[in-house]
Parts: sequence; C-alpha cells; structure tokens
Amino acid sequence: MITLYGFGPGFGLPEISPFVTKAEVQLRMAGLAYRKEKAMPPASPKGQLPFIEDEAERIADSTFIRAHLEGKYGFDFDAPLSLQQRAQAWAFERMIEHHVYWALVGARWVNPENFARGPAHFFDRVPDHQREKVLEDAQFRVAENYLLSGLGRHGPDEDVDLAMRSLFALSVQLGDKTYLMGEEPCGTDATAFGALAGILTPFFTSTLRERVEKFDNLTAYVDRMMAQYYPEFAWKPLQQAAAA
Repeated sequence: MITLYGFGPGFGLPEISPFVTKAEVQLRMAGLAYRKEKAMPPASPKGQLPFIEDEAERIADSTFIRAHLEGKYGFDFDAPLSLQQRAQAWAFERMIEHHVYWALVGARWVNPENFARGPAHFFDRVPDHQREKVLEDAQFRVAENYLLSGLGRHGPDEDVDLAMRSLFALSVQLGDKTYLMGEEPCGTDATAFGALAGILTPFFTSTLRERVEKFDNLTAYVDRMMAQYYPEFAWKPLQQAAAA
C-alpha cells in the first residue's frame, strides 16, 4: 500500500499543507488505497512534504508524486482534457503554486497574529529557553523566501493586490462550471482546491481571505471539493459561515 507523509489536520483543514492536500486528493481521484502518516520535512528525500513510499520507492514533491501515479498505475488525471486544455491546466497549476501559494504563506507566516495562532505551534515542543529564538529564525526564513518569491517585495496590501489578479483569473476560468476545466475534475483541481481552502479556512483572518470570499464561485468550489474528497471531515460550508 502507498504511504503518504504529510503534516496532518490543522488550521480548520483536513491537511495543513496545500501541497499534501494536492497529493492526497489526487490519490483519492485515482481511487488508490493509501495510508497517511505524519512527518516533518527533514524526513523527506527533498526536505519537503509531501512524499510517498510505494513499495521500494520514495517519491518527494507533489508534481513528481502525480507523475509516479500516472506512470505506475496508468491513471490519467487529465483524461477529459484536449491537448490545449492540458496546456492551460498546467499554466494554471504553475500560477497557483508559484504565485497564489506565496500569498497564502504571507497571510499565515508574515502576518504576526496568524503566525502566533497557527505556524508558531509547530514549535511547541521546543524547550522554553530555546523557543523564542527558534520562532524568530523560522519566521525569518519564511519571510526571506516570501521576499524571494517577489510578493514580499511590495508594501502592505500591494502583495494582496497582485495575488488577486491570479485569483480573479481562477474565478474567471471556473465561471459556472463544476470544476476548473469543465464538468469533470482534472489534476489541477487538486492544486487549486488545496490553495483556495488554505486561504479561505475560517481559522485565519486576513485581507487576502476577505477579498477571496467575494468570489462566490470560488467559495462554492471549495465547498464542493471538500464534500467530494473529504466527506469525513467536519467542514462548515463557507457560504453558511459567511452568513452566520
């Protein structure tokens, strides 16, 4: 059986990491049996989560995990798509993972209130006399990567303004369809869902979340995907939460 290694549930989500979510949803899309174990990034062959173990193989990085599943098990995640649509889906995936994702990182890690509420608890087991320094170092490393991503070079709210261009593109692409590319799911839906759920979880408050909530089709999409791929998870529909 395949073993998927991730962070586990938290932040009001069935899985903390959007990349682990992507891999897990794709395993479920493919109907493959798997078990899930908690791990930390140093355990991974590439120092990041997710990674999987499949018999004698260990594969890290969600994109390479997908390629492994397609190659070994013959499941085509983009089977409903034309060649042009496959190219478009790949372009949207790159936009999500290299732009939208970093906006999520800024909202979780750079925002001091959200950092204290969420990511800071990754280090709760660090001895008291070391924890403050470890927290400072961790937040500094993430903030440095946020800067290198490009979004972190801009002033307050300017980074969100830029991210919203990509999120608007996602909303336009989705339109009134059930899934991003049509009426059947494709591989990029797992990517989009992971990032959007990470932004929209009510656990965190941010300007980014408040602005994304205005896209009714994106909030409805997250609710649909959650119900379809994580039916066992207690998730209050976003539109109900907004009305409460």
